[in-house]
Amino acid sequence: MKYYIIAGEASGDLHGSNLIKALKNIDPQARFRVWGGDKMQFAGGDLVRHYRHHAFMGLIPVIRNFNTIRKNFQFAEEDILKYQPDALILIDYSGFNLTVAKRVYNKGFKIFYYISPQVWAWRKSRVFKIKKYIDRMYTILPFEPSFYAQFDVDVDYVGHPLLDAIHDFKREFSLTRAEFIRHHNLTDKPIIALLPGSRKQEVSAMLPVMLEASRNFHNHQFIIAGTSSQDPGFYEQYLHQDKLTVLYDQTYPLLYFAQAALVTSGTATLETALFKVPQVVCYRAGTLSYYIVKSLVHIRYISTVNLIMDQPVVEELIQQHLTPEKCTRSLNKLLTDDDHRERQKKLYGALEDKLEGPGASIRAAEGMYRILTSE
Repeated sequence: MKYYIIAGEASGDLHGSNLIKALKNIDPQARFRVWGGDKMQFAGGDLVRHYRHHAFMGLIPVIRNFNTIRKNFQFAEEDILKYQPDALILIDYSGFNLTVAKRVYNKGFKIFYYISPQVWAWRKSRVFKIKKYIDRMYTILPFEPSFYAQFDVDVDYVGHPLLDAIHDFKREFSLTRAEFIRHHNLTDKPIIALLPGSRKQEVSAMLPVMLEASRNFHNHQFIIAGTSSQDPGFYEQYLHQDKLTVLYDQTYPLLYFAQAALVTSGTATLETALFKVPQVVCYRAGTLSYYIVKSLVHIRYISTVNLIMDQPVVEELIQQHLTPEKCTRSLNKLLTDDDHRERQKKLYGALEDKLEGPGASIRAAEGMYRILTSE
């Protein structure tokens, strides 16, 4: 079978790579043409576009890059139709992927959606596009099937693929803390992980606040989780007098040894929770973008952890509340208040119980292949 996969950010690259591996186990002759990143390429995908070139976040960046986005739509449509896959697989990234689905719908191949857009949070009308243009949706959050059922859309809940990724990491990772510290020239102080996001807009908004808060803690070392999709100089411009280490593509090893973390809202909040690391969630967008989205979004929380649990498991510092002072106070409470820290860890356990367990990638791949071979 021939598969065309589109992912638009680092998390999609991770989940896409695991899906490729699962499909190759079922379909040894499988070929893949992908929009994604290094992980999908390493897994065997023929990389067409890297997500770093088309990951635009927020209203203003989208407007500024409108011509680039328009050209990407056109190229995607032409490239898919030229490749003629047996299946087009869309991973999250709804603004782009739903438009592509509409453009290539009914062209002789199946269209699968893996990892649902957040239609339960805002723009519920997109459900009708999904119903019309998508042959099968594979969801990863436990409350999504009941949401789709309201619109008579039957979906397959396969569990969260992060459980696969973290399970595989823990099985293969063998470094001791002493070896990790020595390998990266770190000190023996307890580690606080800074996860500022993978996109430039996120890092630019969150990292300076995280760095300023870090200066109030002298008995810990703060390590930045960087991504090789960004040039090293991009991180260095924010460090100034801060002599912090940036570890590239080492988020899981960093979380494995971290005592606590400051985390940009997104997939990383769930990753941090599954590593049982106490965290404070950070989020700030452009003022105009934030208030437009705020008027449209009707959810109580922004972090995946709190959304799944439907309660404030982790503290969220959003927009004007994301200040160095509040970051300092919230992080200090995690480090010094044993009851607060242990409550968060206990709820992390309940969170993991709500998820389906390892095997999401395999279940999704099996479902897709079953549909492709049944006709």
